[in-house]
Amino acid sequence: MRTWRVGTFSMGASLLFLGVYLLLSQIFKLDVSSILISWWPIIFVILGGEILLFLFFSKQEKPYLKYDIFSIFFVGVLGTVGITIALLSMTGIVDKVSANMDLEHRTGDLPTFDFAMNNDVKRVVVDSGSTGISVEGSTGKELSVFGTYTATQLEKKPLITDVEDYMTTTVKGDTLYIAFKELPRESIAMFQNYSTLDPTLVIPQDVTLEIDGNYNEITMKPRQLTADWDVNNSSAVNVYMSKNSNAELVISDVGDLNSEKEPNNIVFTEKQDEYDEQQRVEKAMLKYGDGKYTISINNSDYLQIKDKE
Repeated sequence: MRTWRVGTFSMGASLLFLGVYLLLSQIFKLDVSSILISWWPIIFVILGGEILLFLFFSKQEKPYLKYDIFSIFFVGVLGTVGITIALLSMTGIVDKVSANMDLEHRTGDLPTFDFAMNNDVKRVVVDSGSTGISVEGSTGKELSVFGTYTATQLEKKPLITDVEDYMTTTVKGDTLYIAFKELPRESIAMFQNYSTLDPTLVIPQDVTLEIDGNYNEITMKPRQLTADWDVNNSSAVNVYMSKNSNAELVISDVGDLNSEKEPNNIVFTEKQDEYDEQQRVEKAMLKYGDGKYTISINNSDYLQIKDKE
């Protein structure tokens, strides 16, 4: 008398079905994640059908079923994995993991902002938001902002298409206000993704400039400055001074000062206790030429000053 081992056919059929499915996914570039989520219920259909078909076609008065423990265990493991994936899919975790695998690291160009400076606008105030800024003086009469951005994205379309996507500008009286925005983040990703700006601000050398660094890094290349610049609250400031400049750097509350040219009138803060690693620079001055114009740097953890031709 032949004994039917329940689970043997189910395991073979399940492996055959899954193998064919995965093979076709490679040939036709199907989404494997959807395959793993959708194929597993067939295991129970095959296992149940195997038992019913045997009982239906068996010619014995009392059909005897013997269960293949290993096969049943194997099918059970596959079913448990399938149920787990289904439960995770219901919570949205599987979708997030799948989306995270599709995220791409992209770099794009910022739309250029051009503003013709006239006699009415004599001052520019910049709020850096959450980004560092590079500022350069220009002999022209036009203010420009350009640069690049980097982001992890799910969609193929550019993250930034207009100037309004990354900055706002407002003219009030004689002042142009510029504020950089924080870029949007993909909320579908499971893991932390990021987006950063790398903007450059080109400003006429005869226009007064005030920057709130919001504890970001600020790089300045004033060239032949003919107006006052003021930088406050930055994590680091890098200043590239022309040797024939006619400006004076006024430094206050700087943690670490690194200069190719020795500053004058340096005043250090007193150490609070013996565990302080270094003193902060309370005040210092560095003059180029007659020092007619002023570059003020206030409240920065690090300041580097380099001379250039």
